[in-house]
Amino acid sequence: MALSFTWLGHSTFIFESDNHKFMIDPFITNNPLIDMAVADVDVAYILLTHAHGDHVGFTDDSPAGDTIAIAKNTGAKIICNFEIGNWFMSKGGIPAEQILQGNPGGTIRGDWMDVKFTQAFHSSSFGDGSYGGQPNGLIIRIGGKTVYHAGDTNLFGDMALIGEEGLTLACLPIGDTYTMGVEDSVTATKLLRPQHVFPIHYNTWPPLVQDVTAWAENINRDTTAQPIVIDPGKTHTLE
Repeated sequence: MALSFTWLGHSTFIFESDNHKFMIDPFITNNPLIDMAVADVDVAYILLTHAHGDHVGFTDDSPAGDTIAIAKNTGAKIICNFEIGNWFMSKGGIPAEQILQGNPGGTIRGDWMDVKFTQAFHSSSFGDGSYGGQPNGLIIRIGGKTVYHAGDTNLFGDMALIGEEGLTLACLPIGDTYTMGVEDSVTATKLLRPQHVFPIHYNTWPPLVQDVTAWAENINRDTTAQPIVIDPGKTHTLE
């Protein structure tokens, strides 16, 4: 079954398979790489890797305004860790029945998608100073395909174990400064052994500027994965 994804810049995606849609790390209102209205988003699930504003969508009114608006506009369920879920219930006005909480090693199982939480090495807090729990990567199984979104993380050896999940696509940060950079992402790709790899968390602001063409050349030369590079707002389909 085909799986399509639209990259909205930074670490933000909308995935679709067989008319089922979900979103990862909504960062729209203040995202300099995309011109899009939150009201245009229609998804069934919102998956969050950690609580930083560039992943939950900070706005002038809220440290997680984009996630809150999408959840309220669409009724989408938020899949996140324990502390993030508690924040959305207590401070975001999202009802408990709309929150699905997990932690590393756990899996949220649904009718058409499973989401497994992995470790990620980073920090995690909301813009109001609230603790966001342990950051996560996500392994998503949908339509016969397996996607790993690493979230914000450094390189770590247990990516070799994540690779045993049989990855169709790995989405890896390459921006350096706050996450792994280009060289470490190539090493991560070797450990993960995905069919395809997609770069995230780069070129959003000056500290994250990278030569994505050179990154793709390194992936082609040093790994067995196929690099995918598209502009923000564009869609790619995996058959």
